[in-house]
Amino acid sequence: MKLSLGRMLEKVERIGQPFLWAVQGIIFVISGVTAFFLRFDLAVPARQVQHLAYALMIWIVVKSLVFWMARLDRGWWRFVSLYDVPRLALANLLGSLISAVAIVLFAPSAFPRSLYLLDFLICMLLTAGARLSARIIIEVSRFQRTTGKKRTLIYGAGEAGLALLREVQKNPTLPYEIIGFIDDNPNKVRLLICGAKVLAAGIKLKWVVAKYRIDTVLIAIPSASGMQMTQILRRCQDAGVSSKTVPGLAEVFKGNGLVKTIRDIAAEDLLGRNPACLDENAIATKLQGKVVFVSGAGGSIGSELCRQIARFHPQAIVGYEISENALFHLDLEMKSHFARIPFHPEVGNIQNSQRVSEVLERYRPSILYHAAAYKHLPMMERNIFEALENNVFGTYTMALAAAEHGLDDFVMISTDKAVRPTSIMGVTKRLAELAVNSLQNGQTRFVSVRFGNVLGSNGSVVPLFKKQIEAGGPVTVTHPDMQRYFMTIPEASQLVVQASTMGTGGEVFVLDMGDPVKIVDLARNLILLSGLRPDEDIRIEFSGIRPGEKLHEELSTFEESTVPTKHDKVKIFIGPSVADKQMKTYIASLQQMCAARAAAQLILHCKEIVPEYNPSSHVLRGILAAKRPHDDRAANVLLATA
Repeated sequence: MKLSLGRMLEKVERIGQPFLWAVQGIIFVISGVTAFFLRFDLAVPARQVQHLAYALMIWIVVKSLVFWMARLDRGWWRFVSLYDVPRLALANLLGSLISAVAIVLFAPSAFPRSLYLLDFLICMLLTAGARLSARIIIEVSRFQRTTGKKRTLIYGAGEAGLALLREVQKNPTLPYEIIGFIDDNPNKVRLLICGAKVLAAGIKLKWVVAKYRIDTVLIAIPSASGMQMTQILRRCQDAGVSSKTVPGLAEVFKGNGLVKTIRDIAAEDLLGRNPACLDENAIATKLQGKVVFVSGAGGSIGSELCRQIARFHPQAIVGYEISENALFHLDLEMKSHFARIPFHPEVGNIQNSQRVSEVLERYRPSILYHAAAYKHLPMMERNIFEALENNVFGTYTMALAAAEHGLDDFVMISTDKAVRPTSIMGVTKRLAELAVNSLQNGQTRFVSVRFGNVLGSNGSVVPLFKKQIEAGGPVTVTHPDMQRYFMTIPEASQLVVQASTMGTGGEVFVLDMGDPVKIVDLARNLILLSGLRPDEDIRIEFSGIRPGEKLHEELSTFEESTVPTKHDKVKIFIGPSVADKQMKTYIASLQQMCAARAAAQLILHCKEIVPEYNPSSHVLRGILAAKRPHDDRAANVLLATA
């Protein structure tokens, strides 16, 4: 079976240095002989032949030594680049100068001086040309080996697209044959980039796919906004071609180049959120060498907090979680990915003060991130007492224990639903904020961090929509105008850790959530990501607003004032607060009402503590249906104020 010229070069290349020495020696001879022929108009006089023999011996010996000292006889010529040219020029210049001196000293008679310059120029041209030719032949031979590869377009002729093209060209095992680029900038059309042409503007993707029989599109625009990614995705869908994306730099740095990070487009890409820029020095100062306690460690945010914290080399991480199954899997993951960071899984309920104190006493953490909470909004509307017991009393128990054990920091994870709450979940989180921030004791810093929905978290709309799409639909959206703020789990966790390095205590930090996203648009985009067409392949149905839901969430109330921080994605909202003594009274009253199962009194008291709370009609109907005699007066007052 015949070998291509490229493969022959690759086989010869494996011989190593002897092959390179032989080639370089031949080049030195050719450059010297050519210089003599050019100097004497292709007819070397007989008396100059002896001079040529002396010169060749000196050139071969001297230049071989110089090239050896410059390490130009090592490495594979297939990887030659512009960085090698200065070294090559310097070695040739040095070799020619030393050779000229040696010839003047040892040659039997004088040489024409133009020979030295001619030899230098020819030798430089041949040594550079041989290396470049070897690389071109090997690269061209790779382009010819495309059997079974996908005909591929790179969408985006920028830096990321260029880097992706180079990686594909260097690695013949990759399943991509790059046909060319496509770019939204019409000024780039017809440009030639590393041998690949910019075929058309993005708007003509369908035409390009049909003309060049494209199989797949690699989207190489890491900085694309959510709107841009959605538009590109729709174009790929219309063209009937599959698509993948190159992620942002944060993911590239974790891998080994762009190719290894190519993946399917995710819902996160359609948000267009840039990676959070963290003050890692401040975070490292806060966490390095410390024992960190995370409650609710088995949840979406809690588990990601453990991963993010582990990056900053704490002394140990204590994962506190009521779900032993979730904690079991997190323990396996932490031991696998962060083997050098001790991880201590502890099963326990945040409402059990004895168990909480026991764990705090055993590990003596410096920082506590409190992520444990009931968060499913409709479910909490039906389980009022349990929501209060867990989200308020459990949080207060954790905060009191942190103060008693002298922790440096207590950071509570809150929600945008705590702003002018209309749900039980929302009002319990606002009560928890007030309870935590009332405990400033001059030693432990208590802060809360408030943000909106997190993509992909347990119980969020994204996993639900994906299941509905897999089942063939329909996808159920509550209302066509329903909007929510979204951010990714890693970004939310990173900014929580960042916020914990700020403030003096008592602050409510609010993360920049960007622009709100319509839930129906998110549903349509997820259908597109599945390779299907919304409203044609998969129906979208509107099921109606759920109990306690608002059409539009807020991140701060009118009573709160904004204070900027040194981080552009973290702000401080300072609003009404409650004194420690008053909060203790409130908590005691709420606990009595929960024990008595006095729902109307409980809701009315929540409204007194959080005046902006507006109970949902579902909760009010539930109170009326219960018909508890000792609760009638409170129910009448509540209905009168609703």
